[in-house]
Amino acid sequence: MPSRRLLIRALVPAVLALGVVCPPGARADEIPKAPGHRLVEQYEGAPAQPLPVPGKAPAQHPYLAANGRSGMHADAWGSGTYPWSGPNGRQPTVRSEQMAALGGECATVTFDRAGRIVTVCGTFSGFLVKLLDPASLATLAEYKLPQRPSTVEAITRLDFSRIFKDTSGGAYSYLDDQDRLVLADSRQHIVRLAHEQAADGSWRFVVTDDWDLTGTVPHDCVSWTNLYPSGECDPVTSVMPDWDGRVWWVTRQGRVGTVDPGSGAVRSIRLDGEEIQNSFSVAEDGVSIVTDHALYGFGATADGTPKAVWRQTYDRGTGTKPGSVNQGSGTTPDLFGEHENYVAITDNADDRMNVLVYRRDAAVPADRRLVCKVPVFGSGASTTDNSLISYGDSLVVENNYGYENVSSLTFGRSVVGGVTRIDVRDDGSGCDTVWESDVRSPSTVPKLSTANGLLYFYTKEPNTLGIDAWYLTAVDFRSGATRWKRLVGTGLAYDNNWAPVTIGPDGTAYVGVFNGLTAVRDS
Repeated sequence: MPSRRLLIRALVPAVLALGVVCPPGARADEIPKAPGHRLVEQYEGAPAQPLPVPGKAPAQHPYLAANGRSGMHADAWGSGTYPWSGPNGRQPTVRSEQMAALGGECATVTFDRAGRIVTVCGTFSGFLVKLLDPASLATLAEYKLPQRPSTVEAITRLDFSRIFKDTSGGAYSYLDDQDRLVLADSRQHIVRLAHEQAADGSWRFVVTDDWDLTGTVPHDCVSWTNLYPSGECDPVTSVMPDWDGRVWWVTRQGRVGTVDPGSGAVRSIRLDGEEIQNSFSVAEDGVSIVTDHALYGFGATADGTPKAVWRQTYDRGTGTKPGSVNQGSGTTPDLFGEHENYVAITDNADDRMNVLVYRRDAAVPADRRLVCKVPVFGSGASTTDNSLISYGDSLVVENNYGYENVSSLTFGRSVVGGVTRIDVRDDGSGCDTVWESDVRSPSTVPKLSTANGLLYFYTKEPNTLGIDAWYLTAVDFRSGATRWKRLVGTGLAYDNNWAPVTIGPDGTAYVGVFNGLTAVRDS
């Protein structure tokens, strides 16, 4: 039996070779479908009649691209909503683009002013920032980011779950008000990338700013030249600007910091003993951050140092559930409210997960901060590691219990599933469950089109033939009824592995999948 070191030496070149991508401007292949795609329904239901949803829309952030174009959660409030229509189910067509031989998932999808896609795709040789044609999905330009430590650890330790549970290295990024992508790479640098077109029509990415956090953030991380580090490594999880233009950042080990884009000054604090694996949300009144212990409302001092304005602990349970990245809330905070300023997360309670709604104003007394605590889904089988949808006074939550990585649901398996809508009462006295659905959405960040009233999920049903069929599924926001579903693909390559549904300005629904990016649009 070969030694572990020899096995690693043999695996490394093979895995790196699998990460080879096409040169910019070249068209890759469609993502291959696994056998059985002709044996399952291609389309079910009927086209939906668009019915806009009234409600208070998220405020437009002055330093972000227009709402719906700027990031994974669509806007600074993390609402997961779009002001334009998604597909209504009229003979929807499917297109896909394979970004690598293995891997290549494009998670965060943003759109510049012309509708071009700016995204980050993960391959085993490193993350790639890509500029894509929104219709053909062809690559117009790409920029390679440094390889994440988790990839090296996965290969050297033969534990690929490390990759799937790593939210650092560019997975969370945002498009700013000048169409520049901002992200934190695996070197603990925050970079700002513009894309520009040359006289010959070709495109390229240009680094306009590079802020080094290594003076503040420990960075003795695993790499191919540093396989056995002796120091501390603290990956940066997410970045987002506040209403004054500071770039806020958080790390896995509980550091919260800011960068002044003008001076480059870095300020930070540490939440000792707490972990941050989710992104965060921003409104004019502050920054909302959730750790694996508590929900925070943050502001900044005059020099930009983060300051906790309030802190609210929650039930973090006794362990990590199947379907969660860590022991704690799996949701990016949602900022919402028709009449009051609310913030919502889920907890990690052992028996049944709860949706928690809080008043987020700084002056609210501690005994009035909690608005409601609503248990969701079945006993012993409830968790989510995806953001809620929020609009007006409504919240929608899905159940991810049972999903862990791309191997979790092979051979026709699925999760127990479930989706629930909860509304805060007009007088703020509590919350009520409006409807429950049995839709099985294993791991996607769902979205709502407020223009047509449809919720979009990426779903998978159990299959006795062992076929792994993945669908874009549209659910009526008002009633919870499933309106239609369209087959996107079959097999492991079409598992979305935590990537969101994203609705483009042209009405296309994009879903990042393990092997690249897919697009569903009405004929």
